[in-house]
Amino acid sequence: MISLSDPAAFLAVLTALNLVVFIVFAVDKDAARKNSWRTPERTLIILAFFGPFGAFGAMRVFRHKTQKIIFYCVPLFVFLQIVVTIGAFLYYYK
Repeated sequence: MISLSDPAAFLAVLTALNLVVFIVFAVDKDAARKNSWRTPERTLIILAFFGPFGAFGAMRVFRHKTQKIIFYCVPLFVFLQIVVTIGAFLYYYK
């Protein structure tokens, strides 16, 4: 099991989570092009909350969900993840 008390492991988990979110957004964009089953927007927003860098990157790379008002909160999620990560590092990894 990965111990998040190690800063490298903590960053690896965040990176993996953001990569998964990026891939989910990419798969949804591909499904939109093919007019097949789509990932619900609610699911995408929840994923964007936990992996905002992946969501923001996918939104820019694939131009996906950029016109939907609810997805305007993704940059806020990026800011929150930065603040929480810095806070965690200052608190746990002195």
